[in-house]
Order: sequence, then structure tokens, then C-alpha cells
Amino acid sequence: MSGTIEETTAASTGEDTGESTGDSAGQPPADALRPHAEDAFAAELAALAAADDRPRPVGWRMSPWAVSLYLLGGTLPDGTVITPKYVGPRRIVEVAVTTLATDRALLLLGVPGTAKTWVSEHLAAAVSGDSTLLVQGTAGTPEEAIRYGWNYAQLLAHGPSRDALVPSPVMRAMRDGMTARVEELTRIPADVQDTLITILSEKTLPVPELGEEVQAVRGFNLIATANDRDRGVNELSSALRRRFNTVVLPLPATADDEVDIVSRRVDQIGRSLDLPAVPEGVEEIRRVVTVFRELRDGVSSDGRTKLKSPSGTLSTAEAISVVTGGLALSAHFGDGILRPADIAAGILGAVVRDPAADRVIWQEYLETVVRERDGWKDFYRACREVSA
Repeated sequence: MSGTIEETTAASTGEDTGESTGDSAGQPPADALRPHAEDAFAAELAALAAADDRPRPVGWRMSPWAVSLYLLGGTLPDGTVITPKYVGPRRIVEVAVTTLATDRALLLLGVPGTAKTWVSEHLAAAVSGDSTLLVQGTAGTPEEAIRYGWNYAQLLAHGPSRDALVPSPVMRAMRDGMTARVEELTRIPADVQDTLITILSEKTLPVPELGEEVQAVRGFNLIATANDRDRGVNELSSALRRRFNTVVLPLPATADDEVDIVSRRVDQIGRSLDLPAVPEGVEEIRRVVTVFRELRDGVSSDGRTKLKSPSGTLSTAEAISVVTGGLALSAHFGDGILRPADIAAGILGAVVRDPAADRVIWQEYLETVVRERDGWKDFYRACREVSA
């Protein structure tokens, strides 16, 4: 029965044995380059859980209200400040959180760079306290990554057995009542995608080799992400899509929102890399965001000049990358203050993906918009220099 296989699987994979995988048992390395959300924001999660007196779904670490507050930010009655993890419409977060409290899985859909992975990680951290039950979708993702695999030494020696079974992150989430994550669902081959249908509809994962099954316990759910502009992807079958509640994450509504998002993320990344503080480069961050939004929208911010859009997405995530790279340049080869010369090469690399078509679009933008804009002369010269 499922209870037996769950107990044996946990033992055979070394879970809950107290074995050390970091600096001490159960602790991440102190110098982790990018801590998991539940580690990086452990103090906020603990403060929220302590202050949360609202009803919690079975298996949840906190109530849906507290999960939403964790993502959107706010201040607790004791003065604890919860930093925003997502800047966007409140209703989107509320619908996503509510979905996880039902029997439907959650699909976060949007163009690249709209924080789908970021949101899914923080949702899992707040709901289950563990964001690591993750399947990364690729064209080569096998069925075993979603269902289960085998320890082939054990399999060859003793045949199919509970000791030989290797659970997938999804199986572990079902068994423990946790939140599983599947990244880039539409990049997974269609026949592998459809292994989720039984899991999401019946809440059961059969193991026919053993004549047994794992039944999901209360608290289990699944978050998937997918880009809606990728080429060459595998569309979800109608049967699988019906198992999801789809929430579309939009691009930031205003330039101020996007500047805020970029500033926050760059500040977080910069602290882990010992880079200069973001406030020294706010002007250049706004410049990067302005360039990306104008080329993305196909019109200058004053509405006077129509522009051609390049082939790339010019997402918020790419803006974060450009600014982080610029901060590194300013720290190691400049005076520590973010300047136009530090971001010019990064912007060129983000815009010019197609060397023929995109370079023409970029040159036209420089000459028709950037060259004539007040206060942008240094940026124009820096971009011309790297574009030559």
C-alpha cells in the first residue's frame, strides 16, 4: 500500500536522517551564492507565521492571507517589515495563492522575464517551507523526472523493490503534502507532460512495477511555469490544461514599477557579490528601463517617435542582468559608481540578438531618440563607442 512505499522510500533516500549537506545538519552553506527563498527570507517567514492567526489549509505553514502579504510586502503589527517579492497587481497574487488552496494546480504564464520562477519559488517557500522540490523542464526531460526512477544497482541485483525506487520531486511532494514545482512545462515533450494528468486529476501516482501507488496527502499541490512567446515548444494538451488554473503574469505596468523591481533585485544580488550599493546608480537603472520599454513598446516615451522592436524580449530580468553587469564593471574597473559606459555594452548585447536586423534597429534608435534627448549625451557616446 502507499503508506508502506512512502516509509521505505524516505528511508532509502536518506531523508530525515540528520545527515549534513551544508555547514551543519539541515543548514545551507553560509556562503551560498543564491540561498533558497526559505533561507534568504527565513526571518520574515518566521515573523509572519508567528503573527498569523487566520485559518490555514491543511499542510500549509501559514494562511493564504499571510502568503499574499509575504509576496506583496507590508508591515506586521510588531513593526516587522515584509519586503515585496512581487511588484504587480494584488489580485494576481491573491488568485495564485487561492488556487493552491484548492485541488487545482497553478500555471504561471507570461513572456520571459516576468518573474514566473521567482513567484513560484516564493509561493512554495511560504506555503510549504521548501522550494526545492523542483523539476526543470527541457526538451530532454524524461518521464522519470516527474514520476520516479530506479537505483539500477539495486534493480539489477534484486529486481524492482521499494529499496530500488528513487522518488521524483513530485512523488516526494505528494507523499509529504508539499508544493512541487515544474519549470518551463511547455519545453517538456508532450508525452512526458501528460504523465501529470493522473497525478493532478486522481492525486495518485501508480507504481505498477510494485503493484502499489503513492496517494497525495493533503497539502500537496503543483506550480508550473511556461513562457507564452517561446518558439518550438510543446503545447499543453487540452486534458492537461484543464487540470491547471492559469494566471498570466504581465510585464510591469509603469516605468516606476520596473525601476523599483530592477533596483530591488540588483540590490539583493549585489549584496551577495559585494558590489556597490544600488542608490548610486538609480539614474542609470532608469535609463536602462527606459531603453528597454521604448524598444519593447515600439514607441518613445513621449509618444512622438515610432520605433522598430528588436527580436529579443528585453524583459525585466534582462534589465536586471545588464545593471548587475554594469555594477561589476564599475566596482572592478571604475570608481564604484554606475555610469553610462558601464551599462552600454550590456544593453548592446541585450538588444542586438540578430546581428543583421537588430543592429540596424539599434542604430536608428540611437540616432533618432537617444542623440536628441537632454541629459543623455554621455550615454549616447558610450553606446556609439561600443557599437562601432
